[in-house]
Amino acid sequence: MKKNYIASAFLMAAMAVSMTGCGNNSSVSENTSKGTNAKTAVSDSTETIEKTAKADKASSENNDSAEIKQLSNNTQETTFTERDLEQTADTSEAKNVTVADNKTIDITDEGVYTISGNAENCTIRVNADDSAKVQLVLDGVSITNDDFPAIYVLSADKVFITTTDSENTLTVSGQFTADGENNTDAVIYSKDDIVLNGTGTLNVTSYYGNGITSKDDMKITGGTYNIKAALDAFEANDTISVYDGNFNITTNKDGFHCENDEAEGSITISGGSFTINSVSDGIQACAVLQIDGGDFNITAAEGLEATYIVINDGNITIDASDDGINAVTNTNAYETAIVFNGGNINVSVGQGDTDAIDSNGSIYVNGGTINVTAQMSSFDYDKTAEFNGGTIIVNGQEVSEIPQSMMGGGMRGGMNGGFGGGRGGRF
Repeated sequence: MKKNYIASAFLMAAMAVSMTGCGNNSSVSENTSKGTNAKTAVSDSTETIEKTAKADKASSENNDSAEIKQLSNNTQETTFTERDLEQTADTSEAKNVTVADNKTIDITDEGVYTISGNAENCTIRVNADDSAKVQLVLDGVSITNDDFPAIYVLSADKVFITTTDSENTLTVSGQFTADGENNTDAVIYSKDDIVLNGTGTLNVTSYYGNGITSKDDMKITGGTYNIKAALDAFEANDTISVYDGNFNITTNKDGFHCENDEAEGSITISGGSFTINSVSDGIQACAVLQIDGGDFNITAAEGLEATYIVINDGNITIDASDDGINAVTNTNAYETAIVFNGGNINVSVGQGDTDAIDSNGSIYVNGGTINVTAQMSSFDYDKTAEFNGGTIIVNGQEVSEIPQSMMGGGMRGGMNGGFGGGRGGRF
């Protein structure tokens, strides 16, 4: 249908823009810089690992940038490399690293590093060349820090964080301390691209900040993630791309959050299992949010939010206290719209000024099943609504057209609340 074409065009434009990464060549001293009165998360004791490049370095690079998996969606074909999608690492020549209390472990060279052990106030800091690909293999590691990330990426082309068939736990229990100009506000904090994958479990707890942050692109292709965060569970500046994984999220802000200026700040999800309990939004993108598959169970103030929302497939259940699915004009680079091409979508909203499906622009229903339970407003749109195919059920009754329950954009709520102290406090 014609709206399928529109969805594809908008998404491809978003991906073209978002592929321009933010390279970083910054360096740091051996002792992490702290404020005068700040509590030190890592001591003066610093262990540096300098791994000599192996003969297979070129082969590894080629594997990451060569032929990709041929997936069903064109955007997937250009998003994930073979190495992104591999859930196990080649550790035949890996450097084994054991974490220790009060140490910063500096990784400066490309390679594979197997991380294990238990420690307090330990940071794995990656500060490699901006062309380097670094793979951190988490093999039953546990790190609890006071005020600084457990994994801190200053510079690299791409960092893979891969779990073995093991349980790994990373925690920051206090307020984060900045590192110079870097507001290191996440348990895993990266200034460059990161890929999360693997066959194991990663538990992340952030009592005063984000769970996992990338200031560039973030990809997740496998693994199990149990995230508790006072702010966002997953946050990126440019793009978040999810191929697969199991996600259990509790957060005082957003489950997934991607925001940048201009046309960047897009999220694409191809599959996975998601249980999200958020005070604010389940999934929020500044620009485009596209869902091609997956199972979603979202309890939040608002379930899905972006400027342009495209749902092609998936099983999505949303229980919202405000709007269930909300298209708002965060950027002028895209049409403000919600497009349904497929999937099974169930949306329930609370009492008051709430909308199950709310667009500050238009709504296009081309396929799928939309089941809405709303006491006040089932659909709210400012421009046009087209019902070209699929099924719409409102409060148990199938309808033949998209109802206009309310005129004008819905009010947004629930942004600044939080468990035990509001946004930015302990969850």
